[in-house]
Amino acid sequence: MIKSAQGFYETFERREPGTKATHFCPGCGHGIIHKLIAEAIADLGLQDRAVFVSPVGCAAFCYYYFDTGNVAGPHGRASAVATGISRALPDKVVIAYQGDGDLGAIGFNNAFQAANRGEKFACFFVNNSIFAMTGGQMAPTTLPGQKTTTTPFGRDVVKAGYPLKISEVFNQLEAPVYIERVSVADTKRIMQAKKAVRKALEIQRDGKGYAFVEFLSQCPTNWRMDALQAADFVTNEMEKVFPLGCLRDRSDMPAPAPKPIPQKTLGDLFHSSGNGKEAKLDESFREKKFKFSGFGGQGILSLGLVIAEAAGSAGRFVSWFPSYGPEQRGGSASCSVVISGREVGSPTVDNPDVLVAMNQPSLEKFLPTVRPGGTLVYEASIPLTMPVPSGVKVYAFPAMKVAAENGVPKAANTALLGALTALGLHGLPEPEILAALDASFAAKPALVEKNRKVYKAAFAWAKENLG
Repeated sequence: MIKSAQGFYETFERREPGTKATHFCPGCGHGIIHKLIAEAIADLGLQDRAVFVSPVGCAAFCYYYFDTGNVAGPHGRASAVATGISRALPDKVVIAYQGDGDLGAIGFNNAFQAANRGEKFACFFVNNSIFAMTGGQMAPTTLPGQKTTTTPFGRDVVKAGYPLKISEVFNQLEAPVYIERVSVADTKRIMQAKKAVRKALEIQRDGKGYAFVEFLSQCPTNWRMDALQAADFVTNEMEKVFPLGCLRDRSDMPAPAPKPIPQKTLGDLFHSSGNGKEAKLDESFREKKFKFSGFGGQGILSLGLVIAEAAGSAGRFVSWFPSYGPEQRGGSASCSVVISGREVGSPTVDNPDVLVAMNQPSLEKFLPTVRPGGTLVYEASIPLTMPVPSGVKVYAFPAMKVAAENGVPKAANTALLGALTALGLHGLPEPEILAALDASFAAKPALVEKNRKVYKAAFAWAKENLG
């Protein structure tokens, strides 16, 4: 394939290899609109920046024609996909190309909300008043009285409602920069459409915001007309319902600036001690994987976070990966922690070296996953009624009892931290563990000494009874 300097590929492989023929029917407006867009992309020098998004419909094969970036979107979701691309790659010129059935029906809310937010992409909306690709059914834009395969006696507005005027609906919104309705029914109208396409792409080039161009387009095949009759139908019938013209042009105004968002580090968010060291490669350190599990509200995620923080302070590579249930409190919650001597490949833990379980559902769910030679530490008040995998060492630790006896019933997670340290299961220096524990209560300093007391009592109990 030899690439052209223009917006189109040198040849189109959708049909016969090496031809310049498109798959569109004779007299269809899509081919004209494609050419206008390709010419504007080339004239403005946007080819290397442009990304096309085309969903289901007659124009689903834009990637066969436009020599640009191309993404195929799901039915009706071109505007949603274009939003993601323009936000992830703000230097790109993004184009959503949609038909009236695609945008006006299943994809209407996607397009409407994108327009309301003023997303930075150009939406080219082709209105031929029917669902063309699937056989000519009634679309949201079908004219009153127009015959389609699903309205053989003509659209009855009493039963099916009136045509949806997308440009006028979008013009009620504050955010769009440019909205215009054009036609490709004759040469004069095509020249105006050419100007509208260029304007929409200039707005994208300059990063000014959302641009919407509606094209009234002929569909001879599904209208059961020849090319001339179809062009006349656009001019004489469609334009009565969908008058041409520019509804809005604010392209001379500066682009709105988003409200700045204060940046916070992970340390700020998780009350980090800020004592972390730069992780260094240590091939001799065997990677350790932990799964902490229980009910939401038991401090399971905080327990894992303290271990992860301590590992970072000790200069290890570490990851912390939470998993929440549907309920913030009372539902299942777990987190995975990986401590390694090299960069962590994946934060997920399927077969933990150490499982900490604070409730029975977590015990039953994760116990079978502990690797041979691994360790289970669980809340002693939970009945262990299932078989333990071969080679797994088991410790029943009364975390809730130790926490309650030391004045902080909610600190069972801190008690488990003390037990893990006493048993040597995390392999981290105790000063880093205690510093991370203290830092976790930075927002509630009155709890620091209380949790230290629970930690020490749990450490002593585990040493005496489990060591």
